[in-house]
Order: sequence, then structure tokens, then C-alpha cells
Amino acid sequence: MILVCLDKFRGCLTAAQACAAVVKGVAEAGGRATAMPVADGGEGTLEALARAGYREVQADVTGPTGRPVRAAFAVRGTRAVIEMARASGLDLLPGGEPAPLVADSHGTGALIRAALDHGCLDIVLAVGGSATTDGGAGLLRALGARITDSRGVPLGPGGAALTGVAHVDLSSLDFRLRLARVSLMSDVDNPLVGPSGAAAVFGPQKGASPRDVEVLERGLREFAAAMTRATGRDVSSSPGAGAAGGAGFAALAALGAQRVSGAEFVLGEIGLEEALRGASLVVVGEGRFDAQSLRGKAPVGVAEAAARHGVPVVVVAGDVRLQVADLRSAGIVGAWSLLERAGSLEPAISQAPELLAQIGRELTSVVERGGAA
Repeated sequence: MILVCLDKFRGCLTAAQACAAVVKGVAEAGGRATAMPVADGGEGTLEALARAGYREVQADVTGPTGRPVRAAFAVRGTRAVIEMARASGLDLLPGGEPAPLVADSHGTGALIRAALDHGCLDIVLAVGGSATTDGGAGLLRALGARITDSRGVPLGPGGAALTGVAHVDLSSLDFRLRLARVSLMSDVDNPLVGPSGAAAVFGPQKGASPRDVEVLERGLREFAAAMTRATGRDVSSSPGAGAAGGAGFAALAALGAQRVSGAEFVLGEIGLEEALRGASLVVVGEGRFDAQSLRGKAPVGVAEAAARHGVPVVVVAGDVRLQVADLRSAGIVGAWSLLERAGSLEPAISQAPELLAQIGRELTSVVERGGAA
């Protein structure tokens, strides 16, 4: 049996759609395959957790630029998983236009509040895919924090506004947070500020110009100083503080969050270890499989688990940017690239389902050869 554990192909297919296409191809070639969509805390996390018995609860919140959006969080028992991308994600920017200076995380905080209203006291915050670089200030405002300038005037939304921050008052944070356990699901270990920080590394990915990055960096530094005065401790250099434009910082500093691996959490919840016991080949992959994929992301987490069970692993991705030696070091015995197969980007995207099904048909021969690609 082939176990298909693909993450999303960003801008093209969800993890579930990508897995389904490969499974279809395997079936057409007379083989057996099972789809197990994976995620590591970014977009698709709730979709992956549906397999583990989580159900989605809807809530009306504001998107990254203040427009109303209908978002969801996942619930099982008293645990809620908040996917930041559902409320404050890049895909929610009107017209796809970046808003690096004003994009705000208020909607994510509103989802946390909705989860508390639902009776959940085990809050897992999955922070991948955000459009924001506001240090999590909007998230905290939604939960009752007051963030003001030197005159006591509340700041506006977004990271640029933080250049004027003088005071952070956490005394009115939702009291239920004192009873809750908050986990920060992130495989990003960047600090809040500096050359490896949220603005410098992730700002340009969210549309920030070099000048914007300078403004955002200054705002995050001012916010960190104000937060340190409010809490008596500085967590701006903690691993994960720079995640999601600094939302990780807000969770660590104000919500007492503990950082957990997104890949480990999701893979554990969906029952990967049990599924591997019946597998003869595992297929991993995502839109782009590169050096970043090797840094604790879901596909490599699957490959490591498969190695423990002695199951061979191949990668199927939109674009494979690793050398054979790097793939081998990650326990991967073969690779298929949609970009290489299609010849250029446009057909690789537009024909992705057909290309994945084609690869699925070929995978049956890999199983027959014992997993050697």
C-alpha cells in the first residue's frame, strides 16, 4: 500500500487535492494508495486535523485589512486549534494586494476569543501563512490589551503604527486566558528583531519594500521594549518570537505560550505512526521542496517517521531544488518534479492534477521494484 502524505502546493492545490490526484493515478494503474494530507502549522492545518476527529467551528472576524471574514477553528474536546491563515492570512488580502505596513492580526485574536467562548481551554495557535508583521499587537487587542502612544491614544492597526507605541496594558486581557494552556505551533525559530527577525526575513515575502522593512523593524523594536516594561521580561530573542510577523512574540510574552513543533503535533494527531505499519512506500512533498523543507517541515517529519519503520520514501513536488545527496540524507530514495515534467511554470500549475495522477500511475512500478526509484 502506498501512503500519500503531501502538504499543500501553494497557489495551486490544497494538500487534500494533491493527495487525491496521486491516489487516483495509483488506482488507475491497479495499485492501492491511501491519502493522508499533512501540514506543519500553516495553511491546511485544520484540513489535515479533520482526519483526527476535529470539527470546524465558524466565527465572524476581521481579516488582515479589517474587512469582515468568516473564519474557522478546529475543536476536539476542550482543545481548539487556531489556524492564523484563516483569519490573518495572505490569501485574505483584498485583490491579493500586499499590505505590509497595515496588515493586522486582530482576527486571529478574535478566533482565540471565540474558542474560549466555546469552552476550550487548550488553545493551539498555528501561525503559518500570515499577512502580518504587527508583532501580534492586533491579536492582543482582540483579547483585551490596550496598546497606546505616549498620550494614551490607542494605536491603529498594523506594524507601521508600532513605531509610536509607548505603553502596553495587559490588565484587561480576557481572564479566561489565565485558566487556559496556550501552545505556539511553529517550526520557525527566528527571533522577533534583527537580521534574522520577522521584518527582515519575512517582511519581503509579504510585500515589504526595503524602506517598509526598516519601518516594521523599528516598530517591532519599540513594541518589544514596551512589552518588556509591561511584563518584566524580554522574550524577543526567544526561538519562534519572529513567527508570523511577531505573532509568536505576542503569544510567548503575553499569553505564556509554550512552543511546539507544528509538524510533530499534526503528524501525531493524524496517526501517522499507525498508518506507516501497513505501508510499502511513502510519498511526501509540497509545492517547493528545498533546503527550507529540511528544517522541520511536515514532509521531512514524515520521512523521518517512515525511516523508523523501514519504509522507503519518495518526494513529489511542484519544484525539487535539492541535490540527490541532500535527498538521500533526508531518507528520500527518489524525486518527481512537476516543473521538470511540464517544462515551465504555467503548465506545471494548470496541469498539476493530471501530472500528479500520471506520477501516481508510475509509483506502482516503484513499489514493484521495492521502493528504488
